[in-house]
Amino acid sequence: MLMKNRQWLFGLLGFQMVTLAFSQSAPGFYIPENPNYTLVNSVEDSLRFTLDKTLETDARGHLVSRSSFVDPEGAVMGWHDFGHLEGPGWAANAVGGAHEIYLWGAWMNRPEWKVKAIRILDHVLECGFIDWQSGFIRPYRDTQTGAFCLNYKHRTDWVCPGSLAKIGYQLLVFSDELSPSSRARQMRRAALGIARWIDQQVEPVPNGWFPRRCTPDGKIYRKSPEGGNDPFWQTSADGLFIVQLQAALTQRKLADYRLALREKVDVFMKAGGIYGSINHDTYDPQENVAYSVAFRTLLLASRVLSDETIRRFAYTHCLEGLRMFQMTEDRNGVATKGLLFMEKTWDTAYLWENAEASLAYFEAALDTRKSDITRSRSYETNGLVILRAIAKHHHGAYGFLTEGVDWNDHVGQQHHIDQQKYAAIRYTEPFLNNQHITEPTWFYLNHLAQKSKQAGATEWRDLENNLLYRRPLRVCAKTNSDFAGGDLACWRGATKEHSHVLCD
Repeated sequence: MLMKNRQWLFGLLGFQMVTLAFSQSAPGFYIPENPNYTLVNSVEDSLRFTLDKTLETDARGHLVSRSSFVDPEGAVMGWHDFGHLEGPGWAANAVGGAHEIYLWGAWMNRPEWKVKAIRILDHVLECGFIDWQSGFIRPYRDTQTGAFCLNYKHRTDWVCPGSLAKIGYQLLVFSDELSPSSRARQMRRAALGIARWIDQQVEPVPNGWFPRRCTPDGKIYRKSPEGGNDPFWQTSADGLFIVQLQAALTQRKLADYRLALREKVDVFMKAGGIYGSINHDTYDPQENVAYSVAFRTLLLASRVLSDETIRRFAYTHCLEGLRMFQMTEDRNGVATKGLLFMEKTWDTAYLWENAEASLAYFEAALDTRKSDITRSRSYETNGLVILRAIAKHHHGAYGFLTEGVDWNDHVGQQHHIDQQKYAAIRYTEPFLNNQHITEPTWFYLNHLAQKSKQAGATEWRDLENNLLYRRPLRVCAKTNSDFAGGDLACWRGATKEHSHVLCD
């Protein structure tokens, strides 16, 4: 009934009034910035944990995650399905994690972090995950046996095509940072390869969307990982990542997927949105991250197809849908205000999903900044609030950020920090839940934050004038320019030992 009312209002009042009516956050969602622990501090801690506590060097000099599931000390949680897995797949997220480390290393002028990011990336490119002939990508490697597997259950019977597309998309956007180089060309080849594999191999489903899972040869796989029937076998929002990859390839003129984009976006919109669980181990018709990914994907598709109707749908249906997940109070003594719970059937507040929501709000803020500053500031505030709420959940001495905040004891007290009944979970996925805050924070600092030079330093402030970061100016002797501004020639001259990474 609510959706029908929104559609009626849209037809009566038009896009701007509808979005003004529904774009505000739920009352009580707001929390202020903590000046003693900024969003930049939070990212630095998360990346410090990943880099210092969770990586190992292999025989080829690559950096490899020792586990996709660790505790605050970085110890492997081998009892969990993720414990003895690594690679570019969903929970392991090596390419996405490496990209975020690279972006932050560039922004913070830390060349050693950029080098480490490339060593993580090269492990994926050079160690058998990608079948360069067929285009197929093997998502995981078992760290105990060295065997490749297709899913988090350590099996080879099914794979998620949407998640394969996500790897392709991550390789593609990361290649933008490394281009022109042979490595960037290799990454784009891999992105094109997996897009073509999906095109050619993945069997269509009756509703016109994408199957949530398929067999290694692309046939529909209707079962859940546990073996029962999956009610969302053709209604998972994981398929959005296929649309996202196709749109990104088209945008870069590496392929032309305009007809396919039009077809799948129409299927999505005619269904009123497809928001079934993206996470591979959950089953709900409405998952918060599905709305975030849908907004980001449809906004991109609307630009590629030059279609304002798609853009309107992205705002009125997808972005607005996030409001139902907003938590407006601290529940059971746990800091949950400003977070989004995941879904009704599993209502823990998981943090990679929250970070993705923050990114969606920031992209909306940038998109509307020139046309409607009031809406833009509302979206910007929502994105900041989520990151501020996340920043409260680091634990231990090494920067660990919990995978999720279990405010109602859904996962069990034995899995909580300090064994408390209601608390943060004492495990995390290093490249995902622990550090996905990097991407929205980087986006904010580069596209939305107020940047100015003050008394020999560069400052970044949010829309409320809170100081997020202050960087002393350093003048490059080679170019006589501001080194803190990221002068590439100066950076190369100052770090000759790393020039092969930049000048491949």
